[in-house]
Amino acid sequence: MGEGSTDTPQGVGHGGGRASHVPVLLKEAIDFLAVRRGGTYIDATVGLGGHSYEIAKRLGAPGHLIGLDKDPAALEMARKKLAPQSPDWPKITLLHRSFAEIAKGQQAATVDGILADIGVSSLQLDNAARGFSFQAEGPLDMRMDPHSERTAEQVVNHLDERQLADVIYEFGEERRSRRIARAICRSRPIRSTAHLADVISAAARPMNQAERRIHPATRTFQALRIFVNRELDDLKGMLAATPQILKPGGRIIVISFHSLEDRIVKDAFRDGAMKDMYYRILTKKPVTASEEESDRNPRARSAKLRAAERV
Repeated sequence: MGEGSTDTPQGVGHGGGRASHVPVLLKEAIDFLAVRRGGTYIDATVGLGGHSYEIAKRLGAPGHLIGLDKDPAALEMARKKLAPQSPDWPKITLLHRSFAEIAKGQQAATVDGILADIGVSSLQLDNAARGFSFQAEGPLDMRMDPHSERTAEQVVNHLDERQLADVIYEFGEERRSRRIARAICRSRPIRSTAHLADVISAAARPMNQAERRIHPATRTFQALRIFVNRELDDLKGMLAATPQILKPGGRIIVISFHSLEDRIVKDAFRDGAMKDMYYRILTKKPVTASEEESDRNPRARSAKLRAAERV
């Protein structure tokens, strides 16, 4: 997870090349994090290590940077990116773990800052063998953690029509969910991303100009990915745990990429500020990418950054 992740209007898996590995909203995230030299920071979705690298440069020894990720391949790349650069480099701990387990092993009020870049990473999107993209032939997998049990193929081929429609509607906000679910069930077994994309495209032809801007399979693939990886449950788990481990004055920065995630973050920060009185909200409205960054990195277009401070 993390690092330039989003479901682009052009379609999940669109793009590639150098721009796809640029961390989204990097300057804004680092500015809001306000890294304290020698502190303890958690990158809850370390991805390819782009955000973490900038944190580490500012942290210095004897600081401690903890990186979490579900994806072992991402952790391996982050390990190379975050290898010691100087005698003043902080301690780096990388853990194969969901951000829902962010408080595991952490004592209360010991963390100076948390950054979470939510969603699927460019490493995952651009690898057809991972099954996240409908723009390339690949297996119906979509697991961020290849060791987890549930795959997209199991969901597509074994949920009944009503359950499948509910998944597509709830996690993809797809109005044509029932029509798509019916077409999928009639076309079983479905074994590849390309086959699934063709079935969805035939069932959900765009009716107007607005619908033509995005691929008909975009929302369904998003829904399956979120459901397979339990992304929203994990996000809620992380947000519930962070107030316990943040120091007073410590900050949490969350970058999300679609409305379901952003709504969860917004509500958690609002409740933490107004009901429980343990947050001060730093972003009245979400921070979005500049036009220049969006042109340079299309995956930044839908990114929204929210920040809060522990009080």
